Amino acid sequence: MSKVIRFNAFQMNTVGHQSPGLWRHPSDQSHQYTSARHWTELARLLEYGLFDAVFLADVLGVYDVFQGKVDAALKHAIQIPLNDPLALVPIMASVTKHLGFGVTCALTSEHPYPFARRLSTLDHLTEGRIGWNIVTGYLDSAARNLGLQQQLGHDERYDLADEYLEVVYKLWEKSWDEQALQRDKLRGIYADPAHVHAIAHEGRYFKVPGIHLSEPSPQRTPLLFQAGTSKRGTAFAARHAECTFVSGPSKQVVKRYVDDIRQAVVAAGRQPSDILIYAQALIITAETEKEAQAKYLDYRQYLDIEASLTLLSGWTGVDFSQFPLDATIDYIESDAGRSALASFSAADPSKKWTVREAAEFIALGGRGPVFIGDPQQIATQLEAWVDETGIDGFNLAFAIAHETMRDVVNLIVPELQRRKRYKTRYASGSLRHQLFGKGPYLPQNHAGRQVSITPPVAATAAT
Repeated sequence: MSKVIRFNAFQMNTVGHQSPGLWRHPSDQSHQYTSARHWTELARLLEYGLFDAVFLADVLGVYDVFQGKVDAALKHAIQIPLNDPLALVPIMASVTKHLGFGVTCALTSEHPYPFARRLSTLDHLTEGRIGWNIVTGYLDSAARNLGLQQQLGHDERYDLADEYLEVVYKLWEKSWDEQALQRDKLRGIYADPAHVHAIAHEGRYFKVPGIHLSEPSPQRTPLLFQAGTSKRGTAFAARHAECTFVSGPSKQVVKRYVDDIRQAVVAAGRQPSDILIYAQALIITAETEKEAQAKYLDYRQYLDIEASLTLLSGWTGVDFSQFPLDATIDYIESDAGRSALASFSAADPSKKWTVREAAEFIALGGRGPVFIGDPQQIATQLEAWVDETGIDGFNLAFAIAHETMRDVVNLIVPELQRRKRYKTRYASGSLRHQLFGKGPYLPQNHAGRQVSITPPVAATAAT
């Protein structure tokens, strides 16, 4: 039986996001990102199209690597101006019943104690539809604005991340027992102190002695996304992620990432099916191939090399303004986004990318492939990528807001359904249940269920 293809919508609370320059297109509406209506319209559209989730990217810094300043990012709207993604979730949840929300939050920018409450709150408000895309951050500009000279080194960020996860797991999974909530009006007991425990965490990076502020949410721990494909990032994903997001310009690159992740998951004591893998992609489609190609050529008129290189420089930590456009990209060690640079160099040694080629490639939809054609052609391409790489679905970027997603929902989803490669209805229950058919809690073999608090001190003894 052929694998069902899954879709997430790759979005950001900003202008343009992954297609630098396309905000200038007359049809684009991404400048309306400050409007609640912009996001409720998108949420309704995605739920109509049976998308798994809207995947909300975020950064806390600016792309100031290109030419060593922020000017190009401001000029070209390279993920600046940028608003908070978490604030979008209740707005979009209020007009949907099943659509999930994967929110990017960098654990290097917020202490785990208040963060755990924020995610529990969103899980309550969405009735169990919240997911967390765990990132360690890659912009020095973000670190500086948080009072640091620069961000931690790449591998040390993951060391911190491992402890961060340990803290939030203890808060979400172990602080409140199932029987803690009494809500007994006659006896006057809302929560039984004997079943609410201080986590007594004291580690290298964090000290959190007390209890979780929130009562257990529908999923307790939100569904866990992760997007790193470096060696350290893959090991982290194998231990923690339930869904992972990969980006690569070819099947060869993506298949390598998928194989590495699946093998690491098994080595971590989990099953290959315990993790879903989404690859980034952009779909440009219309009723006919001719119309789709005309749409693609129209979009290309708005590409901007400088804008693309500003984005690529921020992703990789390499100032591409200092290289000729025809120079080849070779792998350079960087403490920024190693995966972004590797996807154009080390991940596929048979392909030598020039700076110009990389800039033109990411100008439409970022670091994933661009599928162009009529619905039948697109469906065939999507099937080939899923069947040949082992991915489970796609994190779909957009060229034009919300035209790109509308085309996918109206043209591609019906064609995939006709081929029995796309679901025809949502399952009931939490986001975890939607994706895995079980839940709402983390499975027993997950690291989050293995943490312990010693000794389990009652809440009254911890105050």
